[in-house]
Amino acid sequence: MEESRMPRISIWWMAFGYFACYWPYSALVRATSDGILPGLSGRIDGLTLQPVQVAASLVSMFVFITWIGWWKYPGRREVLGAPIPFPSLWTALSGVCTALVIVTTNLAYTFSGVSIVFVMLLMRGGVLILGPIVDTLNRRKVRWFSATGMLLSLAALVVAFAERGGYAISLLCAIDVAAYLLAYFVRFQFMSRIAKSADTTRNIRYFVEEQMVATPFLMLLLGLVALFGRGEMAEQVRTGFVGLPGSAAIAYVVLAGIFSQGTGIFGTLIFLDRRENTFCIPVNRSSSVLAGVLASFTLAVVFGMRTPSTHQLVGAALVILAILVLSLPTILAKRRSASAGADGRTPA
Repeated sequence: MEESRMPRISIWWMAFGYFACYWPYSALVRATSDGILPGLSGRIDGLTLQPVQVAASLVSMFVFITWIGWWKYPGRREVLGAPIPFPSLWTALSGVCTALVIVTTNLAYTFSGVSIVFVMLLMRGGVLILGPIVDTLNRRKVRWFSATGMLLSLAALVVAFAERGGYAISLLCAIDVAAYLLAYFVRFQFMSRIAKSADTTRNIRYFVEEQMVATPFLMLLLGLVALFGRGEMAEQVRTGFVGLPGSAAIAYVVLAGIFSQGTGIFGTLIFLDRRENTFCIPVNRSSSVLAGVLASFTLAVVFGMRTPSTHQLVGAALVILAILVLSLPTILAKRRSASAGADGRTPA
């Protein structure tokens, strides 16, 4: 298959895009759920935000793929005589895993009596640990700077969350975290075997086919919960469909959904980079940690919320160190190239 002629974009630009979307996304979601934005009169449950937020992400996904011209990359199936984009079985399953990641993340913060900080540590730290495991299973070489960056990123999470106690965890919460990590593990396996290639066309096809499934599947799942679900969580989802669209929060939630899709776009493209998962995953996780710290400072300055603690700032410093370690090969390669060019211009 002919490789795409589309110019390659550095993974560090993807990381910047992920950071630039995650910063306003996390700040908007926190400020909206706390009810501190102008026009809001009180807290809004996290699950209530999901229907509108996911709908905005769904529209944003189709607009992005159409604008960038990537509908030509996925596979095709004939429906009523017309060829339409259609995912393969494996990319469809990867899309379902992506939707499961979003759902389990939302559910993790709803279990009473469980430390949210501890759940975040389990989820983000668990994904970092998956990197070398998936690389080993797929016989990808883990280079020293990738392993070092992964360990520094994991240390940053441990330091940032070490200040809190109460790490009790219920059975349901443990199942939720396990499902989250399993979904990521399966998704990384599909990516490593089907994509993460030097062929840009192959990576874009995977990206589009996965995105075609993930958000629509999640929207369908929320609709089924709203229609047939029972209990407090289902009622919160129903409120998101019926009550939220006419409220003052609608504009904030739509904007959060657009930025959320941005994190999905840039985050997935980081994971699809052809380098080993032990390199790509810390790049992704580090961007989110830095964005989270900046979002905390933004909310502190604008709305007087608590500033990041010393532990969190030390964690952010470790993240910056991890980024420097991960970028070291690129910096050294450029210096060698510049030095070689200078030598070539030197008169004999």
